[in-house]
Formats: sequence, C-alpha cells, structure tokens
Amino acid sequence: MTATMGWIILGWVGAMLAGVPLFASMGLASFAFVWFAGIPAGIVPQKVAQAANSFPLLAAPLFILMGNIMNSGGVTDRIFAFATACVGWLRGGLCHANILASVIFAGMSGSAVADAGGVGTLEIKAMKDEGYDPETAAAITAASATIGPIIPPSLPMVIYGVSADVSIGGLFLAGIIPGLLMALALMLMVTEVARRRNMPRHPFPGLGEVWVAYKRAHWALMTPVILFGGMIAGWFTPTEAAGVATVYALILGLFVYGDLNLKDLPKLVEDTVETTGVVLALVMTAAALGWCLSISRIPQTVGPMIVEWVGNPLMFLLAVNILLLIVGCFMEALAAMLILIPILVPAAAQFGIDPLQFGLIFVLNLMIGTITPPVGVVLFVTARIANISFESMSRAIIPWLMPLIAVLIAITLWPPLTTFLPSLLMGK
Repeated sequence: MTATMGWIILGWVGAMLAGVPLFASMGLASFAFVWFAGIPAGIVPQKVAQAANSFPLLAAPLFILMGNIMNSGGVTDRIFAFATACVGWLRGGLCHANILASVIFAGMSGSAVADAGGVGTLEIKAMKDEGYDPETAAAITAASATIGPIIPPSLPMVIYGVSADVSIGGLFLAGIIPGLLMALALMLMVTEVARRRNMPRHPFPGLGEVWVAYKRAHWALMTPVILFGGMIAGWFTPTEAAGVATVYALILGLFVYGDLNLKDLPKLVEDTVETTGVVLALVMTAAALGWCLSISRIPQTVGPMIVEWVGNPLMFLLAVNILLLIVGCFMEALAAMLILIPILVPAAAQFGIDPLQFGLIFVLNLMIGTITPPVGVVLFVTARIANISFESMSRAIIPWLMPLIAVLIAITLWPPLTTFLPSLLMGK
C-alpha cells in the first residue's frame, strides 16, 4: 500500500501543478488510492462527510462571520483612532498605531487577510495622507496583519487543531505571547527606521483625548475580553465563544454603533458562506486523503525516517522552519497546512515536541508565507489598497520579515513562550 500511495501522491502533485483545484486533486487522489487498494469507493464520501461533522470546525464560519461584521460595523475606524491616540505621538507614530491596531483587531478577526483588508485600508490611507510613501505604509500593514492569526481567535489555529487533534483552546492561549512579541519586534524596528528617516510624529493629544478615543472604542475592545474570559472561566468552549462573539458583533454593529444595517446582513452572510465553502472543501477532502495516508502507513514510515535522519528535536524544528518558509512562498497557507500536517505532526510527536509549541511554529511559518512572494496573498491585498505594483510591494516587505523571523526563532528555541500560558490557565 505504501508504494501505491507514493505513486498516487506523485500524480496528485502533478495534478496540482497542472492547475487542478487542490480540493479536487485531493479527492481524486483519495478515489485513486481506494480503487488500487481494492477498498469500496464509498469510503471516500463517508470520510468527507465525517470531517464536516465536527463541532470544533463549526468555529471557522462563526469567526469568519464575526470578522466580516466587525469590518462592516464601525469597529475598525474606532480601533485605529484609539491606537493613534495611544502611540501616534511617537516618532513614526502612524506606523506604531498601525501595529497596535492590528494587535487589537487580531483579538476579533483571526485572519491576516481580514486585518489587511479591513483596518489596513484605513491605516494605509491615513499614512499616505500624512506623507508616508505608499511602499512603507503597505509593508508595515502587511507585516502587522500576520499578527491576526497568531493572537486568538485564529482561523488557521482552528483548522490546525481539528486536523492535528490538538486543543484549540490551548492553541489560542499559546498564541498570545508570540503575537505580542511580534508586535514588539515590529515596533522596535519602526523606532529605528523612524529615527533614520526622521518620520513625522503627532503631538501628544493628552490623556483626555486618549480617554475619549477609548470610550468610542470601548465596546469593541471588550470582544477579546469576552472571548478569553469566557473560555478561561469555563463558561464556553472555543466554538461556543465564536457564536457568542458573533452575536456580540451583531449587537455592536446594529444597535451600539449603528453603522450596520439589516440590509447589509445578506451580503455579509453570502461572503461568509463563500469563504467557508472554500475552507470546508479543502478540510473535508484533506480528511479523506489523510485517512488514505494513514492506512497506507505513509506517516508511520516517513516519521521514523525523519527521526533517524535528523537525529534531534532542535535540528528537526530547524528543518521544519526552512521547509515551511519555502512552502509558504509558493502555496496558500491553509492548503500547505492540510497537506503537511499528516506527515510532520507524527514526526514531531516522536521527537517529544510539545504539540502546542509545534502548532504555533507551524502557523507562524505559514503566516510569514502570506507576505512572501510570489504567492503571498496579503501582499496582493495591501499592494492593491496602496495602489502600488506587486513588485514594489515585494521589495518593500523584505526588511519587515526580519522581526517576524526573529520571533519564530525565539519560539523555536524556547518552548515556554508558547507553553507557559496554556500550562498556567488550562493545565495543558
């Protein structure tokens, strides 16, 4: 079976390179395997249906809907105004505000693309109006958008948790410290760049103005508090938290801020269904292919080979980082995750690597991939918003990769950065 699956995997990769959609190529590979193995073909749709019948996976469309509501419900402008009031007086103030706003919005959207396309639109316009060159505005916006899926809630973490059978609540808590470190690293770099380029700064508005900006954003800022407070207190699971947060976002948009109309809801639901459909098609067919990989003993064969070849956990993590950074340059993050989890996660377990640490390493690598050419989806979004070429965007982002890679190295070398909070609050 292992040899048969090996040939099918080669055919699957060839189909992807030929332009066959990923979900279709995974489904065809699954059917090919069961046909060659003499297994009834009905097992494939059965595994596909089982993958969709997942309570944790229900969090995905709910978080997507919440992010869409937040983007349309008057939340983003209040968040950016509050961030500007807090740090706009620093040299390069709007750059710092850009990063701080991404940290706040990360506790609501869970998506790098949602961050870049939502609050990023305001950030880039404000920075260009103040005289920042569009390349710098777009690059900082793209780099800070990667914080979105690291500080929970996080759509990639939900998919990782479901696919790798890892606690989603544990992953959420594990992402808080790395996400804050990413923001700190980016702000330190802004401080140095702002000093060299003599970037503009706002006068300090006074504590009164900061308080006014906070009051305007107060109810939006309570979203992460409700999410984490409820999960830590044991009031609801991550999936239930997604439902509560979605209802809360609706209340904010419709009644508190009044920037969302009932007539906007069908379009928001339509966008959510469209995005969810793409995600679920990939997850469900990946589950079927993962089952085929499992019974063909590919992970059980490849895992020991990796362990024997690499030799120790640190070298394995180094190899994984290099692999995922390269893969992220050429493949969409969710697709790469679904393809590589069945192979790399069992090998990490054999090395005794903490599953939460490995999950954060996995997700952070692929989020960095969203801002690396030639397939960085966040680069395309921010280049379009800033009205610059993709080539200019690709050159501008290179220096801003360094702080993010520094954080990646830190969580690779020091596991407590990812395991401390889950151990403290959940005993994970």
